[in-house]
Amino acid sequence: MVHSKIFLKNRALGYVSNHIPLVTRYIQRRKENLIVTCVGNTFHTYGCSHFTLLSVSGTHPGEITCLTGDTYHIYTACGKEIYAWRRGTEIKHTYRGHEFTVHVLLPFGPHLISVDENSNVKIWDIKTEELTTEFSFNNKHFKVTTLIHPNTYMNKVLFGSEQGQLQLWNLKVLKLIYTFKGWNTPITALEQAPAIDVAAIGLSDGRIILHNLKFDESIFELVQDWGCVISITFRTDEYPIMATGSLNGHIVLWNLEQRKVESQIHKAHFGAVTGLKYLPNEPLLVSSSPDNSLKLWIFDLADGAGRLLRVREAHSEPPTIIRFYGNEGDNILTAGSDSSLRIFSTVTEILNKSFGKATFNRRAAKKRRRAIEDPLLMPPITGFAAEITREKEWDNIVATHAGLCTVTTWSFNKSKMGEYKLLPEKFKNNRNIAASCVCLTKCGNFVVIGYNIGCVERFNIQSGIHRASYGTEKGAHQGTVKGVMVDPLNQIVITAGRDAYIKFWTFKPKKGDTEPLAKMVLDEPIEWLRYHNESSLVAVALEDFTIVLIDLDTRKIVRCFEGHEAQLTDACFNPDSRWLVTASMDCTIRTWDILSSNLIDIFQVPEACTSLHFSPTGEFLATTHVCNLGIYLWSNRTLYSHVSLKAVNKHDPIPMIDLPTSVIEISDINEDELIEPEPEYISPEQLQDGLITMSGLAHSRWQNLLNIDIVRKKNKPKEAPKALESAPFFLPTIPSLELKFDFSDEKNTEDPKKLVIHPDIQNLSLFGKFLLSVEDNKFEEVIEKLKHMSPSSIDFEIQSLSADEKTSSTLLLRFMKMMYYMIEKKTDFELSQAYLAVFLKWHGTTIIETESLRNYLETLQEAQSKVWFLLRDKLFYNISVVQALKKM
Repeated sequence: MVHSKIFLKNRALGYVSNHIPLVTRYIQRRKENLIVTCVGNTFHTYGCSHFTLLSVSGTHPGEITCLTGDTYHIYTACGKEIYAWRRGTEIKHTYRGHEFTVHVLLPFGPHLISVDENSNVKIWDIKTEELTTEFSFNNKHFKVTTLIHPNTYMNKVLFGSEQGQLQLWNLKVLKLIYTFKGWNTPITALEQAPAIDVAAIGLSDGRIILHNLKFDESIFELVQDWGCVISITFRTDEYPIMATGSLNGHIVLWNLEQRKVESQIHKAHFGAVTGLKYLPNEPLLVSSSPDNSLKLWIFDLADGAGRLLRVREAHSEPPTIIRFYGNEGDNILTAGSDSSLRIFSTVTEILNKSFGKATFNRRAAKKRRRAIEDPLLMPPITGFAAEITREKEWDNIVATHAGLCTVTTWSFNKSKMGEYKLLPEKFKNNRNIAASCVCLTKCGNFVVIGYNIGCVERFNIQSGIHRASYGTEKGAHQGTVKGVMVDPLNQIVITAGRDAYIKFWTFKPKKGDTEPLAKMVLDEPIEWLRYHNESSLVAVALEDFTIVLIDLDTRKIVRCFEGHEAQLTDACFNPDSRWLVTASMDCTIRTWDILSSNLIDIFQVPEACTSLHFSPTGEFLATTHVCNLGIYLWSNRTLYSHVSLKAVNKHDPIPMIDLPTSVIEISDINEDELIEPEPEYISPEQLQDGLITMSGLAHSRWQNLLNIDIVRKKNKPKEAPKALESAPFFLPTIPSLELKFDFSDEKNTEDPKKLVIHPDIQNLSLFGKFLLSVEDNKFEEVIEKLKHMSPSSIDFEIQSLSADEKTSSTLLLRFMKMMYYMIEKKTDFELSQAYLAVFLKWHGTTIIETESLRNYLETLQEAQSKVWFLLRDKLFYNISVVQALKKM
C-alpha cells in the first residue's frame, strides 16, 4: 500500500506569497491589473480590483526559483526547467537545457532570457521553444544577479553582478557593448527609471544609485538607513517618486526632484520586502514579502504618504494549533507562532479573517496601526478554546500564551482581541507562573484555566471576574496541569496533571471543599487530554507515547493504543467518535478504530504534524506541520466510496505521502486498490448453541394458523363465484401454490402404462406421502416444504395426517418426531410452536388414546420446556436491562 486508505490529499490553505518577487500584468480584455505571487511549487493570480484569488497554477516538480511575465505568458523556473503558462493554469511551453538552477528570467520581445546560478545565459524562442543563443560569464569575475532591458536600447540588455560591475550586451550580434566599473558592492536590485538612459541600482550596503547609462555617470546617490536594497520601483503617474524595499520590512519613498525621503512606511511587512511594484499610471503600490502577505497601498493623503488599501495575508510563522469552528465545518480557527489568531474558510479565501496579533496594550497598539513594536507583542499562542453558544453576546475564544500567566479573550463576532485578560490576583507579582491549558464551558459563560504550578482557576468570561479555585492553596495537582475539561451540564470539572492523576471536581465547590469527588492514577505522566463533546470518551496522551481512552461515566480505562515512537503532538475524534486520529513527532498520522481497538490506517508525512482536527461534518481532516505556514486539508474517502477498514499489519511498510498543494488534487488511485478482497460471509443456520433462531418468514405465514377458521369465514365471498365462459385456448388449472394443469377430462387415445400404488398409501396427501418416506429422521426437506405452503394448506395437511386408519399412528408419530427435531435444533422457533399448536388442536384426542404417541409426548414436552426456559431467561434479562436504563 502506497497511500492512505481513509485520507486523500485535497488542498492547502493559508499561502499568499514567499521570497520570490511578485509580477504585475495588465490584461486589456479585463481592464484590470493582475498580481502574480509565488507560493512554493505553485503560483497564485490575484485581481487588483477586489484582491480576489482568480486562479492557482498547476503543481511544479519542485520549488519555483524565479518568476516573471509579459502580456501573454507567465514564466516560471523550477530547478533546471522553465515553463510558460497561459491564463495562469495552462502550460504552453517548456524550455529545457540548463545544467544548473535558473534564478533570473527576462522576457525580451519574442525571446526569453534565462540565467542560471553558474551565470550561463540562454536565449529561447518563446513560440518554437528553440535555443537561439547562449553564452556564459565567469562567476569569479562577473556573477549575474539581475538584468534589465533599458528603454529604447534596441536588442540590448544590462547585466548586474555580485562584484558590483554592470555590462551592456547586444544580444542580436552577441557582443559586449560596454562595461560599467561599478561600486565594488553586490548589485541586489536593478530597475529602469521613467527617464530615458537612467537606471536605478540598488546595492547591498543600502545605497541607491541613479546612473546615466549613456554617459556612464551617476546622477545622484541616496542611502537607505535600513540596509540592503532588495527591490526598487518607480511611480509613473507624473509624480517623481521612487520606492525601495529593505530586509527589515520597511518601504522608503524618495522624492527624486528634491533628492530626499518623501515618506516611509514603517514595518510595512514583518519580513523582507522582496516584491515591490507601482501599478502603471496609478497611485497604487503592491508589495509582497516572505511573511506570507500581499498588500496594496494607495497614495491619496495630503502629505503624499501611503495608506493600506487592501491586504491578503496569512500566518507569517508556522501555526501551532488548529480547530474547526462551528458546526458547519466551513471555518478553521488557527493560532500561530506570530501571536496571531485567524479564521480560514474552506469554501472561499474571500472569507478569511484575521483577529490581529495579541498585544499587552491593545489601545496603544491600535494607535500605532501597522507597526506593533516587539515590547507590545505577546508571546505565541500555545492553546485556545472556543464555543459558539454566546458568540453574539460576548467574547467566546480564550487563549494561553507561552510563558505567560495571562489568558487572553477574543471575539469571533467582532473579529478582534477582547477587552479582558484573565489573571488571578494572587499570581500578579509572580512571573514564574504560566497558564498551561484552558477550557471554555459548553454554555459559553465560564473559563477553567490550569497552571504550571498545579493550580486550577475558574473565571466568568463575560465580566472577567474570578469565580472559583479547585484544590488546596498549593493547587489541585503536584506539578503542571496538563489538561482541563468540563462536562456539558457544568456539573463536573476534570483535571489532568503531570503527576499522572486525573481528578474529578464539583463545578461549584463549597467553602473548605478541597478534595476531589474521585481520582484516577495512570502509569505514566500525562502530556495532554482531548475530549469529544457528544460522548463520554476522553483521550489522554502519556509520556511513554501511548494514548488511553477513559470513559467518564464509569471512570475507567476502556482502550489503550500503542504504536507511536515519538512524542505525541495532537489527537482528535471523528464526528461520531468511532475513530481516534493521532499525530506524533515520528511524522506519522494514525487512525484507530475505537470499537475494535485496532489501527485501521497509517501514513507518513515529510514534516511532523503539530496539530490536527476533524471537521464536524466528517468531510475533512485539517493538519498543520513543522516549518510549514499552511493549513492542509485531507478528504475523508469513506464518505463517497467503499473502503475496507481492516486492521493494519504491523509488518507492512508505512506509506509516505507528500503534503497537499494549493491546487485541488485529483486522485490517481484506483478505487479497486482500496477494496481489499473479503471472503463472502455466509450466515450459519445457528450462530451459537445457546441462542434460539427465528425463521424470518412473514407473520401472515404462521400467526393465523390457530385462527384459520375465523379467517376463512371473514374471507368467505358473499356470492358464489360465477363460472367463466370457456375459452378453448386456456388450459384448466388445479388450485394450488404451484402451477398445475387439470387434464382429467381429456381423453387419452394412447394406452398408458398402469401406475401401481400401494393400497396403504392410496388415501394419503402428497405431504403425508413425503413425510412417510423420510428416513433417519432427516426432516430438512419436509420443513422446507411446509415453509412454502400457505396457512390454509398447512392446516389441511396437518388435519389429513389421520385420514387413513392404517397409517395414521405412523404419520402422527413421524410428525411429532419432526417437531422434536425442530425444537432440539432451536431453529424456526415460531414455526415449530405454531405447527405444534395446530397439531395438538386436531389430534390431541388421538394422542391420548394411542399409547405409543402418548409415551413420545413426554419426550416432546421435555424438549419444549428446556427451550422455553432458555428463551424466558433471555427475555427477562433484556427487559430488566431496559427498565434499568429507563430509570437512569
